[in-house]
Amino acid sequence: MIKQDLKNALNDIFAKYLREQGITDSLNFTVEAAPKNIGADFALNAAMLLAKKVKKNPRTVARELIDAAVKEIPELIEKAEIAGAGFINLCVKNEVLYKELEKILKEKDKYGSFPENNKKKILVEFVSANPTGPLHVGHGRGAAIGDSLARILKYLGYDVAKEYYLNDVGNQMLVLAKSVEIRFRRLKGEKIDFPLDCYQGSYIVDIARRLVSENRDINEIDFKYEAVKGILSEIKKDLKDFAVEFDSWFSEGEIAVDKDKNGRTEVDKICEYLLAKDAAYAKDGALWLASTKFGDDKDRVLKRSAGGYTYLASDIAYHKNKFERGFTKLVNLWGTDHHGYVARIKACAQMLGYSKETLNVILYQLVSLLRNGKPAAMSTRSGEFVTLKEVVNEVGKDACRFFFLLRSPDSQLEFDLELAKKQSSENPVFYVQYVNARCNSIIGQSKARSDIVADIGNIDFSLLNTKEERNLIKQLAAFCDTLALSEKTMSPHYFAVYLTELADIYHKFYEKCRVLTDDAELTSARLKLVEGVMIIIKNGLNLLGVSSPDKM
Repeated sequence: MIKQDLKNALNDIFAKYLREQGITDSLNFTVEAAPKNIGADFALNAAMLLAKKVKKNPRTVARELIDAAVKEIPELIEKAEIAGAGFINLCVKNEVLYKELEKILKEKDKYGSFPENNKKKILVEFVSANPTGPLHVGHGRGAAIGDSLARILKYLGYDVAKEYYLNDVGNQMLVLAKSVEIRFRRLKGEKIDFPLDCYQGSYIVDIARRLVSENRDINEIDFKYEAVKGILSEIKKDLKDFAVEFDSWFSEGEIAVDKDKNGRTEVDKICEYLLAKDAAYAKDGALWLASTKFGDDKDRVLKRSAGGYTYLASDIAYHKNKFERGFTKLVNLWGTDHHGYVARIKACAQMLGYSKETLNVILYQLVSLLRNGKPAAMSTRSGEFVTLKEVVNEVGKDACRFFFLLRSPDSQLEFDLELAKKQSSENPVFYVQYVNARCNSIIGQSKARSDIVADIGNIDFSLLNTKEERNLIKQLAAFCDTLALSEKTMSPHYFAVYLTELADIYHKFYEKCRVLTDDAELTSARLKLVEGVMIIIKNGLNLLGVSSPDKM
């Protein structure tokens, strides 16, 4: 929390500076980690911004700000210098770093969490793949992002629930049922063609084989029910093996099929509500959503002239249901092909009386597979897509999740299968996990010594004064900044990047600073630093849904 504490203190100082200049504006400045090899901890752009307001040279303003900061918060600032046209580079005092390390050691898996945040209820809806086939690698990326984001929000103290929306209504379900029935009939010996518009995958045959093995009578089989049950069972198993479990599975049937005592579905009711609010209108025998009133590029059909509601009508009813369950923020994770759908669903939130900021839609890009540096086929020999299960079985759950999270959701991802299996520093997840194992080994070796100080209060942290030790403590403290950034951007990929950088900084420390030395005081201090690294590595990996083995 060093960066945030520093910014809060500087914000008060800079606000006072503005008032002295007769300016009441606020200043939205940034405090960023300083570029490497410039001998500073943080860089500020405040003087550049203030110079425009007070009409002074940026370097002059920078000098005035530095003088004020050094005077007002001497307990935080060790050194401050002007760089370039007016940037300010700051070094914090070592005591600030030591205090943060102590905090990490005391709070452990609670470091950086904010339990007071739990007044806000957040629903994260992700994966939500149609129950017409197994999960593919694209679904896997969405699962990793959604689950990790939910973990981060929960760590930050929010009341978080994870939900899978089961699209089990509509024409695709009729096609699915037909596909299984025809496969069943063929297995029973009927000579019947299998239409090209039916689902071709071998999993359809597997469902039909199960029904045959159970000696089921065709007249008693609900083929849609059996197909969804079989496919959903596999989806749940694959997700569980991927360390993803949902708090709820919401069926579209609850809003589009189930009726109240008056014979109306929730979709019927929402359309009536929108009509009453002038957010929908009838035209050419169809019912239209007036979404252009709320920023969409054109109005959309809710109910076709030929009869039957569109997916949009169900989605509006579903989002209304989410809000009615008490969630104050909704997070939807969709594939990038839903880009055009974002504006209209945000418009729907406004039509329901909620701010569009209560709905956050995250779009994630496609995944391409690489093998030995070359594009790998995205389909199996049978002509089906590569499933999430296949990739997890090949590279393991940990590598699969970590690799899915290496890039921001809006960036395309190349998944190198061979790299993910390597047990070397080239493989980022192995590189990070190995740090935890190495730290655990060092601490294990130290238990044979009787001169080690265990009590934090008796540790002389001032002995941790090398560049490598200082950099390592700063990176540990940046855990909180990474939490804040992940929440702000709704992207957990920052933790994969952060942990990789932490591993790199740790290895530099390990090469330069021997932990188990003849100096008991120095050894005790460095062991506490190593313990701090273990705490942060485990916390970070847990937020990504990745294990932190004690041995490799």
